[in-house]
Amino acid sequence: MIENRPWLTVFAHVVLIFGVVLIAFPIWVTFVASTHDAPTMLRSPIPLLPGSHLIENYSLVLTEGFAQAARTPLWKVLFNSLVMALGVCIGKIAISIIAAYAIVYFRFPFRMTAFWLIFMTLMLPVEVRIVPTYKVVADFNMLNSYAGLIIPLIASATATFLFRQFFLSVPDELTEAARVDGAGPLRFFRDILLPMSRTSIAALFVIQFIYGWNQYLWPLLITTKEEFYTVVMTLSRQANVVDGVPQWNLIMTVGMLAMLPPVLVVIFMQRQFVRGLVETEK
Repeated sequence: MIENRPWLTVFAHVVLIFGVVLIAFPIWVTFVASTHDAPTMLRSPIPLLPGSHLIENYSLVLTEGFAQAARTPLWKVLFNSLVMALGVCIGKIAISIIAAYAIVYFRFPFRMTAFWLIFMTLMLPVEVRIVPTYKVVADFNMLNSYAGLIIPLIASATATFLFRQFFLSVPDELTEAARVDGAGPLRFFRDILLPMSRTSIAALFVIQFIYGWNQYLWPLLITTKEEFYTVVMTLSRQANVVDGVPQWNLIMTVGMLAMLPPVLVVIFMQRQFVRGLVETEK
């Protein structure tokens, strides 16, 4: 028997509403700031209601950029971040799923040694190996290029581990049935494993897209030309100007636009993302 406790329901809703307000309030303040002019944002207290400069601010940063530190239009910066995020997540998924497939379904010398060497790279993030990675990228003349932004980040031990665990859960009878039907390794991978892995791929796509979109240190190191700046770099540069006052209204405008692509990816792939994380039936 389930007890009816109205006070407990009310308390749960109050906690949920408080959590939503706590998370949404900074976003609301950012949006409000993006609709005012610069003098208004320099006065105290900051406004909590939208202003009349919304179209002006957004059109300015999208078409002309900032008047200080960087003059690249924001659409170009957003495009750079999109290319980097898509390249990183697609590259990570492609390399990881192929590596996991080879480790699980092929028998070759030092197979598990190779897997554990890959897994050990979890202890070596980009920040730890930043100097040798930069040296390799510079030697290959990949500074100030999309290849330099993407290739050093596409190896993923986490994704390889997750795909390996998924492939280990696939029944052996399915592999035997495919072999009896005459399916070779490539056909088995393409026609059976890939369709079965689509929810895992979708979940990893969302995670890795956000990871690539939010990269700051690596793009900061290898890009010296404004045409390759990412949106996170641009946002940081505008907030840390030395010879002027930060244009907080435009900075908040950039912040709102920078949040849109990851939010849209999560919204449109929410169902696949959740299924990829919790689905257990194979």
